[in-house]
Amino acid sequence: MLLFNWPLTPAAQARAVVTMTEAKTVALLELATPSLYSEGLATGTGTDQFCVAAPLDPSRKAKEATSPHVKLGELIGIAVRDATKEALRWQNGLEPSYGRGLFHALGRFGLSESRAYETLPRLLSEADYQLLKDNDKSVFFEPGVAAAAYAFAAVLDRIRYGTLPAGLAQESLRHQAASMAAALSAKPESWHLFWSELQAAEADPIDLVLRAIALGWKSKWT
Repeated sequence: MLLFNWPLTPAAQARAVVTMTEAKTVALLELATPSLYSEGLATGTGTDQFCVAAPLDPSRKAKEATSPHVKLGELIGIAVRDATKEALRWQNGLEPSYGRGLFHALGRFGLSESRAYETLPRLLSEADYQLLKDNDKSVFFEPGVAAAAYAFAAVLDRIRYGTLPAGLAQESLRHQAASMAAALSAKPESWHLFWSELQAAEADPIDLVLRAIALGWKSKWT
């Protein structure tokens, strides 16, 4: 809801709705909020609604512009972005620190806790897997791993949108997977070793991610 203390022309009211919609989408993008219906990021929901209220006062000249090119548009954008993020924090628990996790970064591409716990036992010894399971927060919320995971997601997005050629996908994703293993193991000097061990092509990029996690975790303790 936008409440103004000054009259707006009909055109300015309509543009205010556009500005507030852009601001809402920015809030979702800043939080890397995934779409529930595609591999893309969310821009809103089907139940989003709005209300714009301004006084009817013919004694005052109505404001004619509410785009981001003017101060009033800037104020609309800041207010709506901040209010949307605050609402999402209270209602959905979405905040920047929540988005630091591996599953938040790559969940829209099919990575989930259940898939990780189904796959990792096949890639680790029983002892290594149990140690990972007992310390899973230190794995799945490691900031360096999340950084590489977001880079991995960016490559997948750019391939899907046609910015990068599909033929580049395998090597580019392999680079980011090696960075995940290096971050998790805390052995950046071993990046090239991880890159070499991840050489085999994976039909599913998420399988490559889980191989990198297993590789980094094993290396962490050797």
